[in-house]
Amino acid sequence: MKAYQIAGTDGLKSLQAVSLPEPKPGHGEVLLRVGAVSLNYRDYMNVMGIKGVSGPLPRVPCSDCAGEVAAVGRDVSTWKVGDRVVCPFMPTWLEGEFSHVHAAQALGGVVDGMLRELVVLPAESLLPVPTHLSLEEAATLPCAAVTAWDALHVRGSLKAGETVLVLGTGGVSIFALQFAKLAGARVLATTSCEDKAKRLLELGADVVHNYKTDPEWDEWALTHTGKRGVDKVIEIGGAETLNRSIKATRFGGHIALIGVLTGTSGEIQTVQILRKGIRLDGIYVGSREMFAQMLAEIERVQLKPVIDSIFEFDDTHSAFQRLESGRHFGKVVIRV
Repeated sequence: MKAYQIAGTDGLKSLQAVSLPEPKPGHGEVLLRVGAVSLNYRDYMNVMGIKGVSGPLPRVPCSDCAGEVAAVGRDVSTWKVGDRVVCPFMPTWLEGEFSHVHAAQALGGVVDGMLRELVVLPAESLLPVPTHLSLEEAATLPCAAVTAWDALHVRGSLKAGETVLVLGTGGVSIFALQFAKLAGARVLATTSCEDKAKRLLELGADVVHNYKTDPEWDEWALTHTGKRGVDKVIEIGGAETLNRSIKATRFGGHIALIGVLTGTSGEIQTVQILRKGIRLDGIYVGSREMFAQMLAEIERVQLKPVIDSIFEFDDTHSAFQRLESGRHFGKVVIRV
């Protein structure tokens, strides 16, 4: 079968097209024919060999896919050939608390991921694709959408009328905007250009701020909350944005720390977290149970993910370059 592997530490040059043996499902397993893969910034970091994220080599990158069941192993009765399915970011995290055991099974990291034609997965991990979604749309859900759902509805316990601040226009931020509006929240959003600002408003953002023309978006957020601060922040920047998020958050508010777009370490004003009684949660996607809850809501309201662009499998490098450019709005997808 065709696949891509990270074979070295020379950035995108190390992402190589290879031919691998076709896997076969064993007891309790399903063989999935991958239809589409979506990219997350984590995938880009893995390919680029960024310290603190990269794992053993060679390995197949990417955590997110949707596809059709090609074959089932022994004692599998829950799925049949042709079923359209998605798989959680961590196939072993079915429900309950997060642990190091599940983290060690995150796809596309320590273990091989989805950027290939065929993959064997545990039958109990899979979930059905909502009927109104294409495989390309469903492939955007396992990481970014579940992360946003966990941040807002599981860890965040979002309530109607609360104010949510989302940073940027990547996959997690766009899903957070969509989910927050569905829950009746007010959404403040930041972006780097006016074209993206218009699209954020079209998606339902209440107010949008261009951080390129005015980098003090924390002050802007305070102004738009009557100096009280926002109830929740979807924090995707990390080291260089977290202090502004802390300033923008109300006393007793919640910050969901999700991304490290600006780096993996930095100087943080911990005293302000303490003084304001802020709850800071690290969000590492979520469980199959959370995924199922989210899918039910997506199907109920017929929500459509926002796809920036779709690339063919043989043009995978261009997909990663699109993500690298930062010009994307929503998810970058590879059709396998």
